[in-house]
Amino acid sequence: MLIQIESPQFSTTPALSRCLRQRLRDHLAFCSERIRTVEAYLSDVNGRRGGADKRCRLVVRQHRAPEIVVESTEADLYTAIRRAADRIGRAMRRRIGKQTSSRRPRTQRPVDTSTPLASPDS
Repeated sequence: MLIQIESPQFSTTPALSRCLRQRLRDHLAFCSERIRTVEAYLSDVNGRRGGADKRCRLVVRQHRAPEIVVESTEADLYTAIRRAADRIGRAMRRRIGKQTSSRRPRTQRPVDTSTPLASPDS
């Protein structure tokens, strides 16, 4: 599972990058073999105006499945990361649950060979 972090408005600190990567590994470890990449987009929505304006947007790209996108906007970037990671973990559990429940094994009916088939003339 490749994790890519993009934050064009500010530089990410090693602590922030470590926190994000660890959260994603913790929440997606159960399905990491299904995931190609996780893209994290960190941004400051309101700039200097303040308020709940730190955004963490996560995009999970899987093998042979549509991407999953979640977003969280909070006053604190670490809180936004935590909530987005929680959401992406829940979304992946739902996706995997739907995929496995729709894959029911086909059962073949046993063929009764003891009785002869009726001919169309009878």
